[in-house]
Amino acid sequence: MTHNLHPNNLRLGVNIDHVATIRNARGGLHPDPVRAAEIIASVGGDGITAHLREDRRHIRDADIERIMDATDLPLNLEMAATEEMLEIALRHKPHAACIVPEKREERTTEGGLDAAGQHNHLTSYVAKLRDADIRVSLFIEADPRQIEAAMMLGAPVVEFHTGRYAHYGFDGNAAGVESELKRISDAAALAAKNGIEAHAGHGLTFDNVQPIAAIAQIAELNIGHYLIGEAIFLGLEESVRKMRSLMDEAR
Repeated sequence: MTHNLHPNNLRLGVNIDHVATIRNARGGLHPDPVRAAEIIASVGGDGITAHLREDRRHIRDADIERIMDATDLPLNLEMAATEEMLEIALRHKPHAACIVPEKREERTTEGGLDAAGQHNHLTSYVAKLRDADIRVSLFIEADPRQIEAAMMLGAPVVEFHTGRYAHYGFDGNAAGVESELKRISDAAALAAKNGIEAHAGHGLTFDNVQPIAAIAQIAELNIGHYLIGEAIFLGLEESVRKMRSLMDEAR
Protein backbone atom coordinates (compact mmCIF):
# COMPACT_ATOMS: atom_id res chain seq x y z
CA MET A 1 0.00 0.00 0.00
CA THR A 2 1.54 3.32 -0.98
CA HIS A 3 0.09 6.74 -0.46
CA ASN A 4 3.17 8.63 -1.48
CA LEU A 5 3.01 11.27 -4.16
CA HIS A 6 5.93 13.29 -2.89
CA PRO A 7 9.54 13.74 -4.06
CA ASN A 8 12.04 11.05 -3.11
CA ASN A 9 9.53 9.11 -1.06
CA LEU A 10 9.60 11.20 2.11
CA ARG A 11 6.19 10.73 3.74
CA LEU A 12 4.55 12.95 6.34
CA GLY A 13 2.56 11.25 9.07
CA VAL A 14 0.59 13.67 11.23
CA ASN A 15 -0.09 12.84 14.87
CA ILE A 16 -3.56 14.05 15.84
CA ASP A 17 -3.39 13.24 19.58
CA HIS A 18 -3.57 16.86 20.66
CA VAL A 19 -6.78 17.58 18.78
CA ALA A 20 -8.22 14.99 21.16
CA THR A 21 -6.40 16.63 24.11
CA ILE A 22 -8.28 19.89 23.44
CA ARG A 23 -11.57 18.00 23.03
CA ASN A 24 -11.05 16.12 26.30
CA ALA A 25 -10.30 19.34 28.20
CA ARG A 26 -14.04 20.03 28.01
CA GLY A 27 -15.18 16.42 27.90
CA GLY A 28 -17.40 16.97 24.85
CA LEU A 29 -17.09 16.08 21.17
CA HIS A 30 -15.31 19.14 19.77
CA PRO A 31 -12.75 19.44 18.22
CA ASP A 32 -13.09 16.04 16.60
CA PRO A 33 -9.81 14.26 15.71
CA VAL A 34 -11.67 12.62 12.80
CA ARG A 35 -12.17 16.01 11.20
CA ALA A 36 -8.43 16.63 11.59
CA ALA A 37 -7.71 13.32 9.81
CA GLU A 38 -9.98 14.34 6.92
CA ILE A 39 -8.24 17.71 6.56
CA ILE A 40 -4.79 16.09 6.66
CA ALA A 41 -5.85 13.67 3.90
CA SER A 42 -7.10 16.58 1.78
CA VAL A 43 -3.84 18.56 1.92
CA GLY A 44 -1.21 15.93 1.20
CA GLY A 45 -0.57 14.14 4.48
CA ASP A 46 0.53 10.54 3.92
CA GLY A 47 -0.65 9.01 7.17
CA ILE A 48 -2.33 9.56 10.51
CA THR A 49 -0.60 8.75 13.78
CA ALA A 50 -2.47 8.35 17.07
CA HIS A 51 -1.19 7.19 20.45
CA LEU A 52 -3.70 5.28 22.57
CA ARG A 53 -2.30 5.75 26.06
CA GLU A 54 -3.01 3.65 29.10
CA ASP A 55 -4.79 6.59 30.78
CA ARG A 56 -6.69 7.63 27.58
CA ARG A 57 -5.60 11.22 28.10
CA HIS A 58 -6.18 12.12 24.44
CA ILE A 59 -7.17 9.45 21.87
CA ARG A 60 -9.98 7.20 23.14
CA ASP A 61 -10.78 3.65 22.07
CA ALA A 62 -13.82 4.75 20.04
CA ASP A 63 -11.67 7.20 18.06
CA ILE A 64 -9.56 4.47 16.46
CA GLU A 65 -12.24 2.93 14.27
CA ARG A 66 -13.70 6.33 13.40
CA ILE A 67 -10.28 7.62 12.29
CA MET A 68 -9.66 4.47 10.20
CA ASP A 69 -13.08 4.79 8.54
CA ALA A 70 -12.75 8.51 7.81
CA THR A 71 -9.95 8.44 5.21
CA ASP A 72 -7.92 6.07 3.04
CA LEU A 73 -4.75 7.15 4.82
CA PRO A 74 -2.93 4.44 6.77
CA LEU A 75 -3.22 4.67 10.56
CA ASN A 76 -0.04 4.32 12.58
CA LEU A 77 -1.16 3.34 16.09
CA GLU A 78 1.40 4.19 18.75
CA MET A 79 1.13 1.79 21.67
CA ALA A 80 2.92 0.51 24.74
CA ALA A 81 3.91 -3.17 24.81
CA THR A 82 1.08 -4.30 27.07
CA GLU A 83 -1.50 -7.08 26.69
CA GLU A 84 -4.33 -4.52 26.69
CA MET A 85 -2.82 -2.52 23.80
CA LEU A 86 -1.95 -5.66 21.84
CA GLU A 87 -5.56 -6.85 22.07
CA ILE A 88 -6.82 -3.44 20.84
CA ALA A 89 -4.33 -3.39 17.93
CA LEU A 90 -5.28 -6.94 16.89
CA ARG A 91 -8.97 -6.04 17.02
CA HIS A 92 -8.67 -2.89 14.87
CA LYS A 93 -5.78 -3.97 12.61
CA PRO A 94 -4.30 -0.55 11.81
CA HIS A 95 -1.81 -0.35 8.92
CA ALA A 96 1.07 0.03 11.40
CA ALA A 97 1.75 -0.21 15.12
CA CYS A 98 4.65 1.73 16.60
CA ILE A 99 5.75 0.36 19.97
CA VAL A 100 6.76 3.22 22.25
CA PRO A 101 7.94 3.41 25.85
CA GLU A 102 5.23 4.76 28.11
CA LYS A 103 5.46 6.05 31.64
CA ARG A 104 2.24 7.13 33.26
CA GLU A 105 3.70 10.37 34.65
CA GLU A 106 5.37 11.71 31.51
CA ARG A 107 3.65 14.42 29.46
CA THR A 108 4.91 13.02 26.18
CA THR A 109 7.11 10.09 25.19
CA GLU A 110 10.61 11.09 26.28
CA GLY A 111 13.42 9.03 24.79
CA GLY A 112 13.34 5.84 22.80
CA LEU A 113 12.33 2.31 23.67
CA ASP A 114 15.12 0.12 25.03
CA ALA A 115 14.57 -2.61 22.44
CA ALA A 116 17.91 -4.20 23.32
CA GLY A 117 17.17 -4.38 27.07
CA GLN A 118 13.54 -5.46 26.56
CA HIS A 119 14.18 -7.96 23.78
CA ASN A 120 12.54 -10.90 25.59
CA HIS A 121 9.49 -8.88 26.58
CA LEU A 122 9.01 -7.48 23.06
CA THR A 123 9.46 -10.70 21.07
CA SER A 124 5.88 -11.97 21.36
CA TYR A 125 4.34 -8.52 20.75
CA VAL A 126 6.28 -8.02 17.52
CA ALA A 127 5.49 -11.57 16.37
CA LYS A 128 1.74 -11.31 17.08
CA LEU A 129 1.42 -7.92 15.36
CA ARG A 130 3.35 -9.16 12.34
CA ASP A 131 1.22 -12.32 12.16
CA ALA A 132 -1.83 -10.04 11.93
CA ASP A 133 -0.24 -8.18 8.96
CA ILE A 134 0.29 -5.05 11.03
CA ARG A 135 3.53 -3.28 10.13
CA VAL A 136 5.59 -3.09 13.31
CA SER A 137 7.74 -0.09 14.11
CA LEU A 138 9.94 0.48 17.17
CA PHE A 139 10.43 4.02 18.49
CA ILE A 140 14.13 3.96 19.42
CA GLU A 141 17.20 6.11 19.89
CA ALA A 142 19.49 6.39 16.86
CA ASP A 143 21.87 3.81 18.30
CA PRO A 144 23.44 0.79 16.53
CA ARG A 145 22.62 -1.44 19.53
CA GLN A 146 18.91 -0.62 19.24
CA ILE A 147 18.94 -1.17 15.46
CA GLU A 148 20.54 -4.57 16.01
CA ALA A 149 17.77 -5.39 18.52
CA ALA A 150 15.13 -4.34 15.93
CA MET A 151 16.76 -6.70 13.42
CA MET A 152 16.73 -9.58 15.92
CA LEU A 153 13.08 -8.87 16.75
CA GLY A 154 12.15 -8.82 13.06
CA ALA A 155 10.71 -5.29 13.12
CA PRO A 156 10.54 -3.93 9.54
CA VAL A 157 10.56 -0.27 10.65
CA VAL A 158 12.31 1.86 13.26
CA GLU A 159 11.44 5.44 14.16
CA PHE A 160 14.30 7.51 15.53
CA HIS A 161 13.63 9.79 18.46
CA THR A 162 14.69 13.31 17.37
CA GLY A 163 13.95 14.96 20.73
CA ARG A 164 17.57 15.54 21.68
CA TYR A 165 18.30 17.08 18.26
CA ALA A 166 15.31 19.41 18.75
CA HIS A 167 16.32 20.36 22.31
CA TYR A 168 19.89 21.23 21.25
CA GLY A 169 18.42 23.48 18.55
CA PHE A 170 16.11 25.25 21.00
CA ASP A 171 19.09 25.79 23.33
CA GLY A 172 21.26 27.19 20.52
CA ASN A 173 23.79 24.35 20.96
CA ALA A 174 25.13 24.14 17.38
CA ALA A 175 27.72 21.45 18.19
CA GLY A 176 25.01 19.32 19.82
CA VAL A 177 22.75 19.73 16.78
CA GLU A 178 25.56 18.64 14.43
CA SER A 179 26.47 15.64 16.56
CA GLU A 180 22.81 14.50 16.78
CA LEU A 181 22.32 14.96 13.03
CA LYS A 182 25.34 12.77 12.35
CA ARG A 183 24.11 10.15 14.82
CA ILE A 184 20.64 10.06 13.19
CA SER A 185 22.08 10.05 9.69
CA ASP A 186 24.49 7.19 10.49
CA ALA A 187 21.69 5.21 12.15
CA ALA A 188 19.36 5.72 9.16
CA ALA A 189 22.10 4.44 6.83
CA LEU A 190 22.73 1.42 9.07
CA ALA A 191 19.00 0.61 9.24
CA ALA A 192 18.58 0.93 5.46
CA LYS A 193 21.65 -1.23 4.84
CA ASN A 194 20.02 -3.96 6.94
CA GLY A 195 16.66 -3.75 5.19
CA ILE A 196 14.88 -1.76 7.91
CA GLU A 197 12.88 1.33 6.92
CA ALA A 198 13.87 4.41 8.93
CA HIS A 199 11.37 6.99 10.19
CA ALA A 200 11.98 9.92 12.53
CA GLY A 201 10.02 12.21 14.81
CA HIS A 202 9.65 14.15 18.06
CA GLY A 203 10.11 17.88 18.52
CA LEU A 204 10.28 18.64 14.77
CA THR A 205 9.22 22.16 13.73
CA PHE A 206 9.24 24.40 10.65
CA ASP A 207 12.64 25.66 11.81
CA ASN A 208 14.43 22.36 12.39
CA VAL A 209 12.76 19.84 10.05
CA GLN A 210 14.88 20.36 6.93
CA PRO A 211 18.22 18.87 8.07
CA ILE A 212 16.35 15.71 9.17
CA ALA A 213 14.24 15.65 5.98
CA ALA A 214 17.47 15.88 3.95
CA ILE A 215 18.70 12.50 5.27
CA ALA A 216 18.14 10.34 2.20
CA GLN A 217 17.51 7.05 4.02
CA ILE A 218 14.65 8.45 6.12
CA ALA A 219 11.34 7.46 4.54
CA GLU A 220 8.84 9.13 6.88
CA LEU A 221 8.56 11.89 9.46
CA ASN A 222 5.89 11.76 12.15
CA ILE A 223 5.02 15.20 13.46
CA GLY A 224 2.16 16.09 15.76
CA HIS A 225 2.30 18.48 18.68
CA TYR A 226 3.94 21.29 16.70
CA LEU A 227 1.57 21.04 13.73
CA ILE A 228 -1.53 21.04 15.94
CA GLY A 229 -0.09 23.98 17.90
CA GLU A 230 0.62 25.94 14.71
CA ALA A 231 -2.88 25.12 13.47
CA ILE A 232 -4.22 27.44 16.18
CA PHE A 233 -2.49 30.33 14.40
CA LEU A 234 -2.40 29.21 10.75
CA GLY A 235 -5.22 26.70 10.46
CA LEU A 236 -4.55 22.96 10.13
CA GLU A 237 -4.51 22.96 6.32
CA GLU A 238 -1.85 25.66 6.13
CA SER A 239 0.18 24.12 8.95
CA VAL A 240 0.37 20.72 7.18
CA ARG A 241 0.95 22.30 3.74
CA LYS A 242 3.84 24.38 5.05
CA MET A 243 5.52 21.38 6.70
CA ARG A 244 5.00 19.28 3.55
CA SER A 245 6.58 22.00 1.43
CA LEU A 246 9.62 22.41 3.73
CA MET A 247 10.17 18.63 3.66
CA ASP A 248 9.96 18.51 -0.15
CA GLU A 249 12.37 21.43 -0.45
CA ALA A 250 14.91 19.66 1.75
CA ARG A 251 14.90 16.69 -0.62
